[in-house]
Amino acid sequence: MVSREHERVTLRENLQLLRSVTKSQAVKKTSIIIDASNYIQELKRKVERLNQDIAYTRNVSEEMSIINPPPIKVTVQTMEKGFLINIFSEKSCPGLLVSILEVFDNLGLNVHEARVACADTFRLEAVGSENQLQSVNDQVVKQAVLQAINKCRETN
Repeated sequence: MVSREHERVTLRENLQLLRSVTKSQAVKKTSIIIDASNYIQELKRKVERLNQDIAYTRNVSEEMSIINPPPIKVTVQTMEKGFLINIFSEKSCPGLLVSILEVFDNLGLNVHEARVACADTFRLEAVGSENQLQSVNDQVVKQAVLQAINKCRETN
């Protein structure tokens, strides 16, 4: 007998909780459950609309990044025996690091130290010196790096 009464009390408490969560004004059990079902359906519609909005925003963002690619920052500082090269791009692309290293090689730059991160964004900080066979200045290095980055973006 106590068990049955406990079940009734628990059911009544759960129905009251359901009423308060769904902001239902219903009194009967079936009406409370119907209101809760309608509330859940409305939440599902809201989630679906939000997911559509997110998908739309992502598509627009991707289209805008194709039209207006993220900015690239390249700085080249002349040092006593070489260059300090900093490159930053908000978006990385496959093969970008290799392309930049090939530019260094083609210019005759020896990389002595480098730090690279190329997961989502692309960052490179390199210290290099020119070999004795070629003489290059900071503007030549900067232009060659920018060309390599633009070429890599175009192919991807």
